[in-house]
Formats: sequence, structure tokens, C-alpha cells
Amino acid sequence: MTDVETTSRGLTPTGADEVTYWYGDEPSDRRHRSKAVLEALRIYRAAEVAMRRRTRDSMSMGENELLVLRYLLRDSTRRVRPGELTRYLGLSTASTTAILDRLERSGHITRSNNPDDRRSIFIQATPRAHAEVRQTLGNMHDRMLAAVIDMTPDESAAVVAFLQRMSDAVDGVAVDTPAVHSP
Repeated sequence: MTDVETTSRGLTPTGADEVTYWYGDEPSDRRHRSKAVLEALRIYRAAEVAMRRRTRDSMSMGENELLVLRYLLRDSTRRVRPGELTRYLGLSTASTTAILDRLERSGHITRSNNPDDRRSIFIQATPRAHAEVRQTLGNMHDRMLAAVIDMTPDESAAVVAFLQRMSDAVDGVAVDTPAVHSP
């Protein structure tokens, strides 16, 4: 049984009833509910990370290549410049160019000249990229939609608000925590 399976069945890898490492040992119902939500979120994240690894393997791509395709496929009518992808990925221009070269060679993107500025280009996902992503991820997206489609407006609002608060909490980690420098 994997750690994800063990935890999803309500068991902890150590067999302890309550994990107190991060959250103290306050026995309150509020703390217990909070830990249960955070543990469920961890289980989801582990499943998502495993799915992304399987997707990368299936499509023979790295994480950044998939991120570029996902970015381009969000709105196929949008004109995207390489610099926008560089900022999105947080990489150097040279690294972004190498990723775009690989995606172009594999037939997943095209580069086209900007008619308003001959010095710049636009990047666009190809129909092949659309088809491959749909084939690879279509069933998963259908299952995800089925999991949430019957939520009430209040349930949806609560989940969205929770995920926004969690995003804000984890986005602040690098900003709030000073780097530890080795001598």
C-alpha cells in the first residue's frame, strides 16, 4: 500500500492517531478539522504530482514543456510572445528558447511573425498539441468535472475561497522566509 493509499484510508504511516509534528497537540475539534482538511489537500497534491509525472512520461515531455502547452491552450486565440512565456516560467530567455525549439521540432507549437513588429514573433499551439493533450488528459478532466459538477453554489464558493487562501499562504513562503546562507 502506498503512502497516498494509506493516508486516504484514514491511516497514518506511523500508526499514530494524530500527527502533531506541524500543528501541535491541541485536542480541539477546530484543530482536528483543520488537520483533516490539510491532510486531504496533501493527498490530492500527491495524486496530482503522480498524474503530472505520468502525463510527462506519456507525452515524452518535461514539466516546462507541458506548462508552455497548458499556457498556450488556455486561449488559443491569444497572441503569445516568447517573453511572456519566459516570465510565466521564471526561466532565462535562452532556456525558454530551447523549450520552444523542442516543442516546435515535435510539432506541438508554431512560431509566426508579428505583422505589426518584424522583430517579434508569436507562439501558438498546433492542432496536434490540442489533440494530444485532449487524448492524454480528456478522461481525467471528465472525472474531475464529474467530482464537482453537482456541488451547490455555497459548496463551490467555499472550495474556491479555501483554494485561494491556500494559494496565498504557499505563495508567501518564499517572500516571508529569509534564505539560509551557508558559510
